[in-house]
Order: sequence, then structure tokens, then C-alpha cells
Amino acid sequence: MAMTYKKILYCTDFSEDADYALKSALDLSEKYQARLYCLHVVHSAYQIMPDLSPMEKNKEAEKTLSAEDLEKGKVKLKELYEPKLAGLTGGYEFQVVCGVPFMEIVRYARANEVDFIVLGAAGSSNIKRITFGSTAENVARRAHCTVMITRDPEKVF
Repeated sequence: MAMTYKKILYCTDFSEDADYALKSALDLSEKYQARLYCLHVVHSAYQIMPDLSPMEKNKEAEKTLSAEDLEKGKVKLKELYEPKLAGLTGGYEFQVVCGVPFMEIVRYARANEVDFIVLGAAGSSNIKRITFGSTAENVARRAHCTVMITRDPEKVF
């Protein structure tokens, strides 16, 4: 039975590993003529600290992004990636959301009935990974579909 994918989700945090993952996402999108969804999640500490006092919650809520801010982020995402996606036969979409990255990636994938998720192995911040766990690992454990985690083979550990 041959595998086929119609919707592929590429997740970016603008790290080197995310840039490398784009190559795989583009290749898969072309091979399967799949629609490519490009997602960036702006990390929101507010959503992972539900036990804050009301005063602390108000301070943290101020740090969340408005719809206008998210739209500006989407425009930046388009500026950066649209030239690389030109010619994709299945088409593409861009989305920026605010929240806990692995939760938002899994939520977005389910809501859009994504068949395949592609993301880089290491993000842009080692401190976040130590504190909150690996986004890639959490996505792989919780996603309803196939997940590909890529790493640039020339990157030295």
C-alpha cells in the first residue's frame, strides 16, 4: 500500500534546523502534490502558567500578542518563505499563532486534518528546551499523524 499525503505541516522557529526541515517539507509537498501549511508559534508563557495569581496573570496577559501582531508576523513569514514556495503545485498557507509550541502544532495539525508534520530537531533556544522539554519530541508523542524530525547532518553537536 503506497503512502500518500495531501496536507503537510511545516513548523518553523527560524532556527537552522527549521531551515533544513523546509527542504524536506518542500520535497514531500512536491512529491505528493500536497498542500503545505507553514506555521510559526510565538511562545506564550501565560498559557503554561495557569496557577498565577490574578495580578500576575494580568501582567502575563499583556505579553500575549494581539490579532494585529499575529497578522504582522504572518506577513513576515510570507516575506521570508513565499519566494521559496513558488511553484508548489498543491499550494500553501501561512499561519502564526501564540501559545505553547508543541500544543499549538498538534492542535493546528488536527484542526486542519494534516497528514504529515515536518519540523527541525533543535529549536532556536536551548534554554527553552531544558525548561519546557523538546518541542519536536512532544509533537512526535502527541500528533495524530506521521512526524518527521530533521537535523542538518553537517551541524556539529
